[in-house]
Amino acid sequence: MTTGSSRRLRADAVRNSERILRAARQVWAEHGPDAHLEEIARRAGVGIATLYRRFPDKAGLVRAALDQSISEDIAPAIEQALNDDDPRRGLVTVLEAAVSMAAREHNTLAAARNSGAMTAQAGTPFFDSLTLLTRRAQEAGLVRADLVPDDMPRIMVMLLGVLWTMDPRSDGWRRYLTLVLDGLSPETPTPLPPVVPLQQPGDCSL
Repeated sequence: MTTGSSRRLRADAVRNSERILRAARQVWAEHGPDAHLEEIARRAGVGIATLYRRFPDKAGLVRAALDQSISEDIAPAIEQALNDDDPRRGLVTVLEAAVSMAAREHNTLAAARNSGAMTAQAGTPFFDSLTLLTRRAQEAGLVRADLVPDDMPRIMVMLLGVLWTMDPRSDGWRRYLTLVLDGLSPETPTPLPPVVPLQQPGDCSL
């Protein structure tokens, strides 16, 4: 039997987790991906023991923080795009939302990379939506017909790579998104060289 006291405890735990995740994103944004967990706990208004009880290691904290950001910023954009009558506009909506979130959460992504929290599974719903929107836009004649599903993850990586070359708080990435979108145009495109198999992060070395 669930008591009122246990329900309150669970609600408190959820609120603590939410506060910790928001504090983590803020602290990383302000102090970089190596900011101390003690500062995150202080910003969230909880003890360090509470933080470790909710998130035993940094990788778990980073993954949860990214999930929170994705659910707030990208999931609504995906829903909007999939309901848009114009599939190209929907594709632009999702790309803009993703790059904008990545710029805002630049240090959270760096923390994820540093802690090994970045996994291919985390981006599956996003890339699935890109594939679907791209196919719809191709069928409508709004995107070049020779794109294949493996192209969109690579294009996204290219766009995210731009963020490491500029102040991520700027909107400079919009210039390169515009260039990419022009490249997706179906109007007299240059034929593409053959596609090579897509590797997951970590499958290749530099």
